[in-house]
Amino acid sequence: MPADHLGAVLDAPVPPVSADEAVALARLHFGLEAVATPLTGERDRNFHLRAADGAEYVLKVVHPAEDPAVTDFQGQALLHLAQSDPGLPVPRARLPLTVPYEVPGQPLRLVRVYSWLPGRPLHLTASSPAQRRNLGALLARLDLALRGFSHPAQHHVLLWDIQHAARARELLAAIEDPARRAIPERLLDVFEQEALPVMRNLRKQVIHNDFNPHNVLADAVEDAQIAGVIDFGDMVHAPLVQDLATACAYHVQPEGHPLEGPAEMAAAFHAVCPLLPEELDILFDLIAVRGVISVAISGWRARLQPENAAYILRNAPRSWAGLERLAAIPRDEARAIFHAACARTIAP
Repeated sequence: MPADHLGAVLDAPVPPVSADEAVALARLHFGLEAVATPLTGERDRNFHLRAADGAEYVLKVVHPAEDPAVTDFQGQALLHLAQSDPGLPVPRARLPLTVPYEVPGQPLRLVRVYSWLPGRPLHLTASSPAQRRNLGALLARLDLALRGFSHPAQHHVLLWDIQHAARARELLAAIEDPARRAIPERLLDVFEQEALPVMRNLRKQVIHNDFNPHNVLADAVEDAQIAGVIDFGDMVHAPLVQDLATACAYHVQPEGHPLEGPAEMAAAFHAVCPLLPEELDILFDLIAVRGVISVAISGWRARLQPENAAYILRNAPRSWAGLERLAAIPRDEARAIFHAACARTIAP
């Protein structure tokens, strides 16, 4: 598949929407009198709404290339979570789930509103073992709450889906330095040879699939306390362990052993939602290939959208550093680390 057709939702610029338009949409369709402040976003136009009664919301004008069924998938998942685990710190969808937004000369778009979660983005906080343990435990709780949820659009194609990492291979060709390019290529080779055949037989369910430090909120005061999980836009139906691997990929340690942080998260996840031996066998491979996908897609999209490059590449330096450290770890050593970390944890 040519790179320019890999994902219209990612490679097409986001159509403009003004704050005044957001205010009008909130009033007309959701009955909210609010002030709107623009927020950043990878695919959509997002606004922070502050309503006259003091309540706060997020208004999202969905990218026109996104399948309406996928948009519904995300909204229905939030409704499901509100029922399956009401205490989970996730956004609450405001009804109606979506409304159409038509502007002459522009494609039809959908608009969504959901509750605003207070807190600080995790990437602005101090990382610690306690924080990583809390992350692993909360992700496991989220996955347990999503267990049993299904939707007709859950198998949609997504470039960030580790199951389909091979789609990112051609994007690596744009990395000019052969020595640097060889690192993600080798990790992708190992993934395809060793992990992918195992993944096909693992337990699967709907997963969040983007538990990164920009999508997790810490408490207003306590860095280790997790206050919220946002952005369910990358949800897919995939092996359960993929959700943990995606989260762990953002916690490869810059000092000490690179897998110290991921092992802490895996042990905490395992204590809430026990992992199977075959899942632990390939966890390292999935963490590594998530890093491969990150550097491949981010570099490609930054070239296509230079005006949004700073946002797109916000995780790139960390991703490359982590990738280089992971590439230096023998696969057998990594597998042993994860098995040992979870063996020390008493699972229910």
